[in-house]
Amino acid sequence: MKETLPKNFEITMPRTDYPRPDWVRNDWYCLNGSWEFAYDYGRSGEARGMVVNGEYPLTINVPFCPESKLSGIGNTDFIPAVWYRKTLHFDSLPNGRCLLHFGAVDYFTKVWVNGKLCGTHKGGYTEFSFDITHAICEGETVIVVYAEDDLRSGLQASGKQSKSYHSADCTYTRTTGIWQTVWFEIVPERYLTTAKMTPHAIDGCLDVQATAFLPSQGDKLRLSAYYQGKPVGQTEAQFVGDLATARLSVDELHLWEVGKPELYDLTLELIDGKSEETVDLVESYFALRDVSFTKKSLTVNGKPVFMRLILDQGFNPDGIYTAPSAEFLKKDIELAIELGFNGARFHQRIFEKRSLYYADMLGYMVWVEMPIITSVSLETLDTMEHYIPEWIEIVNSHYNHPSVVGWAPLNETYHRIKMNEYSHELFYSLTKEMDAYRPTIDASGGVHYTKTDMFDTHDYEQNVELFGKHYEKMAEDDSSFYSAGPNYRGKAPLRRDTYRGQAFWVSEYGGAFWNPALAENGDGWGYGDTPKSEEEFVQRYVGLTDVLLSHPRICGFCYTQLTDIEQEQNGLYYYDRTRKFSDDVYDRIRAINKKQAELEK
Repeated sequence: MKETLPKNFEITMPRTDYPRPDWVRNDWYCLNGSWEFAYDYGRSGEARGMVVNGEYPLTINVPFCPESKLSGIGNTDFIPAVWYRKTLHFDSLPNGRCLLHFGAVDYFTKVWVNGKLCGTHKGGYTEFSFDITHAICEGETVIVVYAEDDLRSGLQASGKQSKSYHSADCTYTRTTGIWQTVWFEIVPERYLTTAKMTPHAIDGCLDVQATAFLPSQGDKLRLSAYYQGKPVGQTEAQFVGDLATARLSVDELHLWEVGKPELYDLTLELIDGKSEETVDLVESYFALRDVSFTKKSLTVNGKPVFMRLILDQGFNPDGIYTAPSAEFLKKDIELAIELGFNGARFHQRIFEKRSLYYADMLGYMVWVEMPIITSVSLETLDTMEHYIPEWIEIVNSHYNHPSVVGWAPLNETYHRIKMNEYSHELFYSLTKEMDAYRPTIDASGGVHYTKTDMFDTHDYEQNVELFGKHYEKMAEDDSSFYSAGPNYRGKAPLRRDTYRGQAFWVSEYGGAFWNPALAENGDGWGYGDTPKSEEEFVQRYVGLTDVLLSHPRICGFCYTQLTDIEQEQNGLYYYDRTRKFSDDVYDRIRAINKKQAELEK
C-alpha cells in the first residue's frame, strides 16, 4: 500500500487532535488510520524477515489496539507480539530533522524506517520519539513497528489489564501495541527538546529549565508570557551546554485555583547567538499555582483544599484504553464536575496528555498513579529495573501540568507478600527528588511505612454507621491510627504501619453495585450488598460521604467510581457514559458533594 503524507488539519483519519497540547509546533503530520498489521505469536518475526519483506495479512485502524472494536479487529485473546507497517511517499526530503513520535505503545517497541533500526523503547504508558532523518528518502519510506507485550510475566507495568483469559474482578480487556497517536514532526537542525516548568505563585514567576538538541555557542532561550493575548512578561537566558535556566516574572498575577483556572500562554524560542534570529519556536502554557500540604490537608496557593475526587480508570467500550475522540476525554471530566467532584485519581493507568490538558483548562485536580497492580513483585532490584525507569518518564512527562496535585507510585501494597519497605522508600524518595513540591503517597490505600506525605486508606464498608465508627477515635485523638481503626475492609491483613499525624483522607470508598438489568441475571459486581432501590443507593452515598465531610481530621475522599467498566457495575454512569440514575439521585449526589466540609469551616 502507498499513502501520500497528509497535510496538517486536512486528515480524514481518527484522532487527528494535536497529541501534545503542552508543546506545540506547526509542522506535524498525523499518521493514524490504516496500517498493515500482523500477529507474531512466536515472537519470531524479525528472524522471519518481517522488517523488510514480511507478510502483513491484516489492516488495523491506528491508534486503537487490536483488542478494541475501533481497531477493526477486536481480538481479545492474549497477543504476545504484533507488527505494523505503513508506507509514506516523499516528493522531496523535508527541510530539517524528522522526528517520529508515539504517544504510547504497550509494551516493548522496536522501530525501523526503510530497514534501518531507529530505536527501541520499554514501557507501555509514556510517549517517546526517534530521529529518523537519516533513514527517510525521496519516494517510498516504509515504517515498521514491532510491539511485544508479555502481560503475564510480572515484569511490566500493566495496570488493570486482565491476566486471565476473561475480564475478571477489577481487571479488564487488555491493550497490546500502539494505543495512542503516531505522528511525524519536522524540526530545525537544532531545536528545543524539553522544558521543566516550576511555578512560584506567591512570587508571580515561573522557573524554566530548558534543553536543546545541539545548540551553538551563544544560543539563548527566550520566554514570552501572554495573558488573554496580552504580553505580560519576557526573559532570556543563555545555554550552557544543552541547558538553559531562566526565571520569568509576569506583570499581572492571575492564580490557577481549583474550579477557577487561570492560564498563561507561553512561547519558548531558541535564539541564534549571532544573528538573534529565532531558530525554533514552541507554543505552550503555564499556570501560577503552588501546591503543597500540611498536617491537615492539601493546599493550593497556600489555602487548604478539600479533595472531592472520583476514581477514574479511563476505559471505554469501543477503544478500551484509547478514547474515540478528544471530546470524549473532555466529557469525562465534565461529567465529574457536573456532580460536584473537583478532581480525580487517574487510577492504575496513565491517561493521554490531552486528558491532562482538559484538566488544566477546567481547574480539575488529578492524582497520578503508576499502573502497578497486586500480582507484581517489587522485592528485588531485578524486578525494580522494569518499573523505576517508566515511573521516571511518567513524572517528567506530567510535571508541568497544574492540574496534577499528587503522586502515588504504588497502590494497595498490603496484597503483595513480596513488597517490602525498601521498595516504598525507593519510590517515595525518587519521586520527591523529581518533584519536591507536590505530595507523594508511597502506596495509595496500602501499607504506609516511614515515608509518606499524606496518609490514606481504602474503605469499602457499606453500612454508614459502621463506616463512621472507623474514624470516631481519630476525631477524638489523632495520635493513634490503630485506635481509629480505618483499614481496607476486604481480604487485606491488618495494616502494619503507624499513623504519624499526616493529612488523612479516604482515597477509595463506596463502589456499590447498581444495574438492575444485570442484577436479575446475577451478572456484574460492586462492593458490599446491592442496594434494593435507587433510594437506598443514594441514601448510602449521601450517608457515607457525609461521614467524611463532617470529620475534623479528614481532608478528602475519592468515590469508586465514575463509570461502569465491563463486569464492574459500580459507576455513577454506565460504561457508555449514559445516565444511570434519575435526576433526583444526581441532584442529591451533587448536593452532598458540594456540602462544606468540616475542614473548610
